[in-house]
Amino acid sequence: MVWVIIGSIVLGLVVLDLIALGLIIRVVVPWFEKGPPFNVEASPLDPRAEQIEISTPDGLTLRGGYYHHLDRTPRGVIVFCHEFTGSHWSAMSYCQGLWDAGFDLLAFDFRNHGESDFQPGFEPLHWLTECEITDALAAIEYAAERPELAGLPIGIYGVSRGGGAALVAAARNAAVEAVTSDGGYGTNVLMQHHTPRWATLVVPAWLYRMIPWWHTLLSLTLIRFWSQRRRGVQYANVERWLPRLRSRDVLLISGGRDNYVMPEVTWKLRELIGGLCSEPWIVPQAKHNCARSMNPTEYDQRLVAFFSGMPGAEEVVREIVNFEEPAPAIVD
Repeated sequence: MVWVIIGSIVLGLVVLDLIALGLIIRVVVPWFEKGPPFNVEASPLDPRAEQIEISTPDGLTLRGGYYHHLDRTPRGVIVFCHEFTGSHWSAMSYCQGLWDAGFDLLAFDFRNHGESDFQPGFEPLHWLTECEITDALAAIEYAAERPELAGLPIGIYGVSRGGGAALVAAARNAAVEAVTSDGGYGTNVLMQHHTPRWATLVVPAWLYRMIPWWHTLLSLTLIRFWSQRRRGVQYANVERWLPRLRSRDVLLISGGRDNYVMPEVTWKLRELIGGLCSEPWIVPQAKHNCARSMNPTEYDQRLVAFFSGMPGAEEVVREIVNFEEPAPAIVD
């Protein structure tokens, strides 16, 4: 009889927990899907860009711009992944230093952004999905297949959600020599970081402190699963792919005053990567996506120095620097 009573109590608690969890999921999912106010400013058209089209494996056409040095041999090509609600026209807002240093740039619009094709039924959010990963990989393949880029080192550089896409795409394609992420994040890491603040909007703080962490992780997993199911998407598991970058050159950048992708999130990404990944550069006073505007000189210097470390980039520069015009012929 005692065991029957205990079993009934345990079963009742489990049922109550499931009911509460279901209610919490229904409340939290809309918050989870609502993006923060990034306020991405529109960038002007740039006449230096050659308009390009990139085909994706699932039949869409991505459009973008290719910035090619016609007066010298490029040091390499950098694939640029723009931020959520941005476009490929923002490339020079972040990559001007790389262009001035002799790197070619390849920027593209993610699907359902800018000039790229619209995928019916797909509503992009600030959370990275497999759709954006597919687009980034297609851009890398395009860069590798252009005849004038044959033999040049390929790097990839992304901002915010584009930073997460750049990290995963680099992990999946060994042709990428180096990757930079400015304000990039993974869904799991970012959710876990903000959970204490989210949770107290749903349950009292004293009650949240009593909930074991494993239960919180289960709740977060179910929130992502429910959101994926109702939206018909698959969120990218950035964290799963990060260890594959341990043998690659990785530069992580974060704003010191970023209240969305806080420096702690960037440090967690670095911890997951390990290997050759150096300490993140935390830009003092910079908010989300504003690191270059706070310190453009050092920002450009760090980017150029980082991508100059790609095999082949320095050799090309040395060849250009040491180039001497042949002496004019002497005419009698």
